[in-house]
Order: sequence, then structure tokens, then C-alpha cells
Amino acid sequence: MNPSVTLTRRGAIGVVALEDRESRNTFSPAFVQDLKRTFDTIARMPEIHVVVVHGFDNYFCCGGTKEELIALVEGVRSGDAQGASLDGLLFYDLFLRCEVPVIAAMQGHAIGGGLALGLFADIVILAEESIYSAVFMKYGFTPGMGSTYILPKRMGEVLGAEMLFTARNYYGLELKARGAQVQVEKKAEVVKVALRIAAELAEKPRLSLSLLKAHLTQTTRQELQRVIAGERAMHRQSFAQPEVREKIEKLFGT
Repeated sequence: MNPSVTLTRRGAIGVVALEDRESRNTFSPAFVQDLKRTFDTIARMPEIHVVVVHGFDNYFCCGGTKEELIALVEGVRSGDAQGASLDGLLFYDLFLRCEVPVIAAMQGHAIGGGLALGLFADIVILAEESIYSAVFMKYGFTPGMGSTYILPKRMGEVLGAEMLFTARNYYGLELKARGAQVQVEKKAEVVKVALRIAAELAEKPRLSLSLLKAHLTQTTRQELQRVIAGERAMHRQSFAQPEVREKIEKLFGT
């Protein structure tokens, strides 16, 4: 079986391709395992100074699978506090924890946890034509994976809160027009722009890049501990509602 996440090198640039075509880059066990393994590999490659992450075709990353969400519902009912929370997946902040800068070239749709994953990158580039959605509340449960922190931080407080409450789809062009604090390009240009920025960073000393990243993200890493605790507390209550499972079954199809 081919890996769903691959790593290639372009000089000092590590290029990570998210390409689980069968599950459309949702958080299947294989996808998550490959993603973690890839960033473990990057951590052992001092020759990489910067990382670019992109998806395939119309997809960047589409969040939780039906099976995963049902398991979270069952985790609440069984009293499994760790299992009953999206943060228990322990990979939402992989881009944040990476020692070197990560550029998320989000050329395709990014949904729910997939959106949060991308927004934890150091530099974020969206596509005008693609859809970005904090879909959590559509299923009736409160947002997780640090999204209640990173969406307002990247999109702006008002727009970020609106995205979290409404759970509706936003095209990159609309987010750009409304002042989202990320770069938005034509879809065909997203990866090209990301690689151009990466080339600029790749010229810098790796140590200086990692020191600067650690400094710039220090507050985020500290505040996330409080945010995740709050999201976990909300999950214990919101996942316990009977209509949540009904919504998951209906929206995914039984």
C-alpha cells in the first residue's frame, strides 16, 4: 500500500504531500499514522530548513471520518475522558511543534480538524476557489483540535467566531475580502507561491529559523494548554447529546 503522506526534498525545503485519495485526506488511521511518521522523519533531518505541506486536486485535509466521530460519541458515553475529545488525536499541532517553519499551501478544501491542522502552520496560503469550513457545530458538537484558538487568531476575532458558530462553508475569495489574516491566491498559484516563500527561508541558517519560530510561537504553545482543557470540557457535554450521533449519521449517510 502506498503511503498517504509523502516527503520529498528540494534542497533545504521539505515538501510534504497529503495524498490519501481513497479517503480524501480525512483523518483515517493510516493517514494520521503516515502524517506523524513524516514529521518524525523531518525532525531527524537537519538538512531541512523549511517545510511546505500541500494536498492533492481539490483537497487539502477534510477532518474526521464518520467512524472517528462515532467513536468520540461512544467515548463520552463510556466515560473515557481522553477518548471523548478531538484533542486526544494528538496531531493537530504537528505543524506548530515542528522545529522549522511550516508553510501550509492549502490549495484545496480544508474542513473541520483539517482546517485547524493547516492554520497551525507558520505561514498559511489559501485558494480563492476552495472551501474552508469549521464544520464541528454542523454535527452538533463544540469545536476541538485547538480551533477555538487558531481560527480567531488567523482569521480575525469576529470572522473566526462567525466561522466557529455557523459551521458554514467559506470560499477563500470571501475570506480574503473579509480581511482574513492569511494569504489567499488563485488555486493554481498556491503551491508555487509557497515554494517561492520557502526558497527565501531555505537560504537562512536552520538554527536561526528554529530559534525565531520557538520565540514567535511561545505564547501560542502556552495558551493552547488552557484552550485544549476548555475544549475537552465542552466535548464531555456536547458529545453526550443524543442528537449529535443522529446528525453524524445523517450528514455522513448511514
